[in-house]
Amino acid sequence: MNGSLLKSTGAILAGLILEALLSIATDTVLEKAGWMKTDPFAPNSGRLIFFAVLYRIVFNVRGSFLKIGLAPSKPMKHDLILGFIGSPLATAGAIVMRDVPPRWYSFTVAFISMPSAWLGGVFALRINKPLYHH
Repeated sequence: MNGSLLKSTGAILAGLILEALLSIATDTVLEKAGWMKTDPFAPNSGRLIFFAVLYRIVFNVRGSFLKIGLAPSKPMKHDLILGFIGSPLATAGAIVMRDVPPRWYSFTVAFISMPSAWLGGVFALRINKPLYHH
């Protein structure tokens, strides 16, 4: 595997891992504080579930900053690759979870994957300069 492909893969994985860790950590903190239930999720208020969607958007955008910063070339392409991977996976998860209330939550998480990646990429390119210069 050449160095550029390794750096590209690393950038995408780093963004994915950051997004997942931030979401899991926030869910855990909210659950430990007694503010949110994760299993079952349905008893949470609609407002709290909407808040969970919002912080996932923020974390997806934050992951984009990392991917853009680490991309060896074509930073926006690296950012959107995860969106292209994440959208079908999240959609598949939503289909599997379609009977788990609230039903709208899983589909909303699937829907936000690509728009948040794109939005994060746009913000990151305007604010940050990639770490690798060409």
